[in-house]
Amino acid sequence: QVQLVESGGGLVQAGGSLRLSCAASGRTFSSYAMGWFRQAPGKEREFVAAINWSGGSTYYADSVKGRFTISRDNAKNTVYLQMNSLKPEDTAVYYCAAEVHLVVTTINIYEYDYWGQGTQVTVSS
Repeated sequence: QVQLVESGGGLVQAGGSLRLSCAASGRTFSSYAMGWFRQAPGKEREFVAAINWSGGSTYYADSVKGRFTISRDNAKNTVYLQMNSLKPEDTAVYYCAAEVHLVVTTINIYEYDYWGQGTQVTVSS
């Protein structure tokens, strides 16, 4: 079992920055990959970024590449999403997720086993 709690969402103007955090508990944090996903109103949940167990490999959706950075601190059992140059189209509920059953890191939403409750990010124009 893994429990995930996101924080750091809020309202920001276009061009601004936010940093999301996701605190994990349960299984040994350094043994599994983590991902961030988002869901805008009326749209399906989509992949944003993923990071492998060590932090040595990261993956990004094309829409956020160069603006968002995923990182993790295994000593603090926390994964982060630094979001810069935010755009109104980044407005969504952001979820962190844990992928514990695969050896490889995936961007496939259906391979993630545990999810947080989500945190709202709103970017005003």
